[in-house]
Amino acid sequence: MNAGPLRGVKVVEMAGLAPAPFGCMILADLGAEVLRVDRGGAPGAGLTPPAGPLDRGKHSVALNVKDPADRETLYALIDQADVFVEGYRPGVAERLGIGPEELAARNPRLVYGRMTGWGQDGPLAPRAGHDINYIALSGALHLIGRAGERPVPPGNILGDFAGGGMLLALGVISALYERARSGQGQVVDAAMVDGSALFTAFMHGMHQAGLWNAPRGENPLDGGAAFYDTYECADGGYVAVGCVETQFYAQLLTILEIDDPALPFQLDPTGWPRLKQVIGAKFKERTRDEWAARFADSDACVTPVLTPWEAYEHPHHQARHAFIDIDGLRQPAPAPRFTRTPTTTPAALTKDPEQIRRLLSAWGVPKETVSRLT
Repeated sequence: MNAGPLRGVKVVEMAGLAPAPFGCMILADLGAEVLRVDRGGAPGAGLTPPAGPLDRGKHSVALNVKDPADRETLYALIDQADVFVEGYRPGVAERLGIGPEELAARNPRLVYGRMTGWGQDGPLAPRAGHDINYIALSGALHLIGRAGERPVPPGNILGDFAGGGMLLALGVISALYERARSGQGQVVDAAMVDGSALFTAFMHGMHQAGLWNAPRGENPLDGGAAFYDTYECADGGYVAVGCVETQFYAQLLTILEIDDPALPFQLDPTGWPRLKQVIGAKFKERTRDEWAARFADSDACVTPVLTPWEAYEHPHHQARHAFIDIDGLRQPAPAPRFTRTPTTTPAALTKDPEQIRRLLSAWGVPKETVSRLT
């Protein structure tokens, strides 16, 4: 059994691509017991996430939901679950007989999580899309990129994971909290287009205040300002500079040994190009790691730009055990951290019949269903 604040919460996850599995990974990290239902049937019946971090802490069984016997087996699992999560296009779950109304009739306390790109309604609801499309329509993609250049997709982090899976997990946990008072489950409609829009809330405020009106890449926090940007070093590596406050900016100049009273004022946008030239030339004099060492004990807000594959080596991550190994695969550790109900290192996904038998028996799933699955 997983440890953490969600210990004892039972989740049935219908296998799918990245966003919903990520949300269920978070639930498993926090202690929930997650049973992933893989798609049975003929080869090529569907895609499942690649093996790795999104599987951790979960158990897995295979069912073909279109088969009446397998669907009855799924119903038996859902009858005992607290949470059900699917990532189908709107209407698909209903056609499969596992829509919210069908499942609520069986289990009124069930929290039903729906993970989509466009949401359950609206003109685009039935349309296909991916991370880049959702963050484009929400306005988030427009913010990312260099001045005078096209928008740059930030991987699939902002839509799939931050605005998708994380939003789903938050919604599910909120619905569980409300259920403790009402005794009733409800549907959580988590849409990546909504979630990525949420992450632009601060920029909307900045825009209204007249602080984010320049074109992309020319604003204070999008690489326009000299004090909030990345700089190339002598070895081709980069450092990130984020000294927004004047006292921290002063430390930056001191450590860089820049002492020129004629330099433009830090917060004057017309002077940012000149400041970038001066600061950039200084950073070119040493390697990334040499600068990291020089700034390590300062408040100048300068850090090395690490690849995800070397981040675990940084002393701060080492001290906090921020990365873990599961079956030889290095990955970020569960977060956040808890004092009374700490989480543990998740185990790799298991399909072991004995472990699944014990899990489902503890859930109270009928013996005949347990036997059929294992």
